[in-house]
Amino acid sequence: MKAFIVEKFEDKKFKSGLKEIEVPQIGENEVLIKATYSSLNYKDALSSVGNPGVTRNFPHVTGIDVAGVVEKSNSDKFSIGEKVLVTGYDFGMNTDGGHQEFVKVPDSWVVKIPDTITDREIMTYGTAGLTAALSVNELLNNGITKGNILVTGATGGVGSIAISILHKLGFNTTAISGKEDKIPFLKDLGASEVILRSEFDVENKRPMGSEKFDGVIDTVGGNILAEALKIVRYDGVVTCCGLTSSFALNTNVFPFILRGVRLIGIDSVECKIEKKIAAWEKIAGEFKIENLAQLTNEISLDEIKDAYDALLAGKASGRFLVKI
Repeated sequence: MKAFIVEKFEDKKFKSGLKEIEVPQIGENEVLIKATYSSLNYKDALSSVGNPGVTRNFPHVTGIDVAGVVEKSNSDKFSIGEKVLVTGYDFGMNTDGGHQEFVKVPDSWVVKIPDTITDREIMTYGTAGLTAALSVNELLNNGITKGNILVTGATGGVGSIAISILHKLGFNTTAISGKEDKIPFLKDLGASEVILRSEFDVENKRPMGSEKFDGVIDTVGGNILAEALKIVRYDGVVTCCGLTSSFALNTNVFPFILRGVRLIGIDSVECKIEKKIAAWEKIAGEFKIENLAQLTNEISLDEIKDAYDALLAGKASGRFLVKI
């Protein structure tokens, strides 16, 4: 079968590309999925260049999510022919991922695809969409059901899907992006306003600013998150799921103790399977967006390398859908 493989050599250099490998054999409580679609995420791109924080086992198949049909099953949870998907856990990190024609996984990682969404649609969301849905859910579950929401890293997968979901739910959204040429793209997704990153990512020594937003979905961390916390309205909610700006957070306690702001971490990797299932049901239902085509760049397995280069260079926007 075909697979996108990353190899490590003795000189500690890495090489990636499409290769022919054997179809994996499944063991007890495992399933073999005939992959139909996967996607690309920033974490996949890091894995492709040997980032040790993502992947240490080589040779390695990238792809932290996949959708397809159960080909073989040694599990009492899943039957041959069922449409399923996998995201999170160790999938695509130190366990071979979704960029191959057949995928072997433990049954505890697998979720049935809801009947109201196709395998192609659900992979347009992928891990990024799951993260966006978990973030929006935290706003809703903590009382933020209307108002103005700030979304950082807005042209990325999580940010662009979050804007689309929030727009559908009736929120006003303000997007932060470093890509001035993508302002029309963000407006088409539903952003009411776009702030350029260079205008927002400025360190302000004041402990707080004027109240502007009811909530924030942050995908980048660092100073952008620190400055966003200062301008959240009383009883507001901020979610944090990424660190492309920085893993450091230099802030103060005033937003939390004077305005009751809540900062909630979002993890789509190890969160309970029940939470994932609930989020996928939302994506297939009330969160389902109509402008998926705007977010999607469909590619084949042999186009993955070029797409990784674009992701690592910060030149990509929206989602990369991989047809297997």
